[in-house]
Amino acid sequence: MVAAPTSSLPAPIGGVRNWDYRYTWIRDAAYAVFALRRVGFGEEADAFLGWVLDAFEQSRSPRIMYTLLGDPVPEEIQDAELEGYRSSAPVRWGNGAADQRQHDVYGEVLDCADQWLRGGGDLQPALWSRLAELADTAARAWRQPDQGIWEVRNEARVFTYSAGMCQVALDRTAAISERLGLPRQATARWRGEAEKLRQIILDRSWNEKARCLSEDLDGSGTLDASLLALPLRKVIPADHPRMAATTAAITERLSAGGGLLYRYLHDHSPDGLPGDEGAFLLCSFWLVDNLVMQGEIGRAEDLYASLCARAGPLGLLPEQIDPSTGAFMGNFPQAFSHIGIIVSGVNLARAKAGTQA
Repeated sequence: MVAAPTSSLPAPIGGVRNWDYRYTWIRDAAYAVFALRRVGFGEEADAFLGWVLDAFEQSRSPRIMYTLLGDPVPEEIQDAELEGYRSSAPVRWGNGAADQRQHDVYGEVLDCADQWLRGGGDLQPALWSRLAELADTAARAWRQPDQGIWEVRNEARVFTYSAGMCQVALDRTAAISERLGLPRQATARWRGEAEKLRQIILDRSWNEKARCLSEDLDGSGTLDASLLALPLRKVIPADHPRMAATTAAITERLSAGGGLLYRYLHDHSPDGLPGDEGAFLLCSFWLVDNLVMQGEIGRAEDLYASLCARAGPLGLLPEQIDPSTGAFMGNFPQAFSHIGIIVSGVNLARAKAGTQA
């Protein structure tokens, strides 16, 4: 399963934000497997999880993305012979983000392993040993700058989302350890580190004046829609006062109109690339999920319906939407957007039925 079956479809037209998405991101895989399970595709989820864990086990170090064969992603090159979609050069093959430092990979791999075990799979001792090492690495790595979930191409930062996923790595490792009946001392250490990091995120990223969590742990008050994913990964409860305030701030300050959200504002959060971009659809589905978990079912349902109505004639969605025209932007069809349709739809249905979301 790839992020998208296309390369270099621009966001926006005429811009240079043209990337090759024909690869499997571990981040996308964790979300995809969760979505598959939500709608009863357990065998497909297990098969994909097995592929993910095999690819990780065969790597000398965890990679953020792989080819369909589980190999390293080719070096990014620009194809000067092609003018690009609607003359939007450059056309790129390969993806330079594969070599970036992205600390969320630790949480993504361990979340996949936890899903694997909860689905009835087993872990061989050699793989478990590597996974435990990843958790210990995550316990140190969150302090170090990285390029983050959005794969910025400028100076690295200590992103709150990345720290949150390091917390996920520690939390899931503790859960796996308990499930495997391993010594309580190791389990307690990982659990303690996870709780400590959760509190650090709440304390350090909070900006009292802006009334929100910040995109990084310096507490700048600068917003990033990836903060909406923290409740979905069980880092911070959606109804925690600071998370609820952050949801409200993102809804207002990152709004692109019509229920659409920008990932971040380029004037406040430079990413090393020229030009702006469209609204990122997955972020709006994350908002749906937060509203559901905060009890705002009516608002969530209206937003969800408006997002689904943006699909094309085949029921497919792109990566981004041009807020002014509604035109599709970026690679198409985009797995992340369809994961949002599935997960948010199930969450809404369960909330309306009075069952657990």
